[in-house]
Amino acid sequence: MTADKKTLQAVRVLAKVANADALAPQIVAQDPPAYKAGEALVRVRSAGVNPSDVKAALGLMPQAVFPRIPGRDYAGVVVEGPTNWVGKEIWGSGGDVGITRDGSHAGWLVLPEAALREKPKRLSFEEAGSIGVPFITAYEGFRRSGLPQAGQTVAVLGANGKVGQAAVQLAAQAGASVIALQRGDAPSDKRVKGVHYVDASLGKVAETIRQLSGGKGANIVFNTVGSPYFEASNLAMAKGATQIFIATIERPVPFDIFTFYRGMHTYVGIDTLALDCVHTNALIQAMHDGFEAGSLQPFQVTPDAVFGLDQALRVYKEVLGGAKRRIVFNP
Repeated sequence: MTADKKTLQAVRVLAKVANADALAPQIVAQDPPAYKAGEALVRVRSAGVNPSDVKAALGLMPQAVFPRIPGRDYAGVVVEGPTNWVGKEIWGSGGDVGITRDGSHAGWLVLPEAALREKPKRLSFEEAGSIGVPFITAYEGFRRSGLPQAGQTVAVLGANGKVGQAAVQLAAQAGASVIALQRGDAPSDKRVKGVHYVDASLGKVAETIRQLSGGKGANIVFNTVGSPYFEASNLAMAKGATQIFIATIERPVPFDIFTFYRGMHTYVGIDTLALDCVHTNALIQAMHDGFEAGSLQPFQVTPDAVFGLDQALRVYKEVLGGAKRRIVFNP
């Protein structure tokens, strides 16, 4: 075995478990896995850790197969495969990666050639590996809503969260007027300028959005929380507006059909687990130039938020508990 293809480590989950206390990810030796024509062998240099990675290990994702290596997001280097890709630095994610196929919480990863996308040179591996699921979820929500436009008002509810932070950036990049509803009055990301940050704990969410939008309401409401903001979001929507959903706490919500059709409203639901790595990475490529130019900023990954795979159990429990910092593995 060459120096470039040595035995590394991987996190392996053998079976779903009942709760977080029963999580028992194994750290195993991983030889470079076999790959076939049309695939590439990737040396993983960084891998983000998402709540969906841990929830899949708990058995909350019905499509998850066992045993497997978790991890959807990654950045790394192509070691073998298509000649034109060998040696290139790549990044990406996928709704199948770490769910129905072995994922990125490992030293080695096999991907279809069609899923390979070059990493923005401006980003470190840690930064590139952290972007995946949050930015893809935000971008797909906006893409299916027609993308924000200059002059529109976009309200992001739950702007503290990773998807919320990504949505704020994407809307601001497009030139929209952005209203970010979050818990607490300090901006989630002080690098994003021209955003109205509002402390949602003060109440009057709909009234605040309408006031800041000159009485018209928001053209797009990105509701990252779901049921707690459902009624307020409906009241904050402009004529012809769209509301995007990616999660919820309660499944049933009161729905006023009359207000819905008189407002000419649209609801968009997003599930990035339904998008395989080829589809997903077509979306991430659409954001490549923004990250390269600096109009989009990666998550700030501090040195104390970069872990080895041997800390997998600790990291999974922190993420499942609602970690505020963006955590990555460095295999």
